[in-house]
Amino acid sequence: MAKAQSDHLDRTYKTLVILALVVTGVILLKDIVIPVAFAALFSIVLLPIERRLEKKTGRIFSIIIVLMGVFLVMGMITWFIISQLSSLVNSLPGLEQRFYAVVNEMSEALKSKFDVSSAEQTGYLKEGLQQMSTYLAGLLLSTSYLAYFFIQVPIYIFLFLLYREKFKVFFLSFTAGSELVWQKEVEGVIQGYIAGLAVVILIAGTLNSIGLLMLGIDHAIFFGFLSGALTMIPYVGITIGATLPAVIALITKDSAWYAVGVIGVHAFVQFLEGNFITPKITGSRISINAMAAIIALLIGGKILGIAGMILAIPAIGALRILLTYSKSLKAFVILLEDKHVSKEELKKSLEEVEDQ
Repeated sequence: MAKAQSDHLDRTYKTLVILALVVTGVILLKDIVIPVAFAALFSIVLLPIERRLEKKTGRIFSIIIVLMGVFLVMGMITWFIISQLSSLVNSLPGLEQRFYAVVNEMSEALKSKFDVSSAEQTGYLKEGLQQMSTYLAGLLLSTSYLAYFFIQVPIYIFLFLLYREKFKVFFLSFTAGSELVWQKEVEGVIQGYIAGLAVVILIAGTLNSIGLLMLGIDHAIFFGFLSGALTMIPYVGITIGATLPAVIALITKDSAWYAVGVIGVHAFVQFLEGNFITPKITGSRISINAMAAIIALLIGGKILGIAGMILAIPAIGALRILLTYSKSLKAFVILLEDKHVSKEELKKSLEEVEDQ
């Protein structure tokens, strides 16, 4: 009995050491890991389509066709964004005049109500511009990395789909048994999550657009679906999505209450999305409880930033499945899954641990 417990602790200790080394490697090599991770995610999503085409065209041509289809969809989305931005830019002369008027009104309000002199306002403005220049410098570097990202990801997707049997054999070497019994489960979870996420974005974008149209905000559909797409970035996305149309409302409308209305619409949609839409559509497909999801988001953000927060939920869903097939780490599934554990199940789990 003592030897069994010692072996169990030894396996757990070794696993945790390996996990720590993996996390350290991910942090040090995150510029390489992020595009590879997204490529792996997209490869799993595109795999069913590629398999169907492969029967008719062969693997290489089927992968090329799938990637061309993805490029076509991305091109249409890019065209829509550019057309909306062009329309927004064409209205800039009027917006510029209104912007200066709003700035002057705010300056006068600060003087009269808060006794902030013009010199103090100028100082605050200079400090803000300095911080903005630092942010823009970082954004420029991010943009350069974004170009690198969009070049690398399709290449990795092609290679993942082309050599998928090699990866299967690789993981098989770490798994007892003659087949990867968890492979289809992981694929199902990730594919279900991405499909559910697309539905969530569509619903959130539609609700945001309806709210902005009711307020009479310019480019309501564009800003509505932009905010819907940004919901995939937890916490940060909704802030950016609400700020842009709120600024437009503040500049183009005669009352600041329109901007308040924009923020109210996004807050309401965010409430529905976070508490009802996402849990109902994607939560059941991942089967991860709220506490595990929040911790995964925080850890993912700490390790890989925004990319880590996007990858955190499907990653923790796949991890839950992998842990169910691990004898030494199966107990961690209880902490992750969104399922009530009965006394009988708890007793059975404890007996399994003792038997090990």
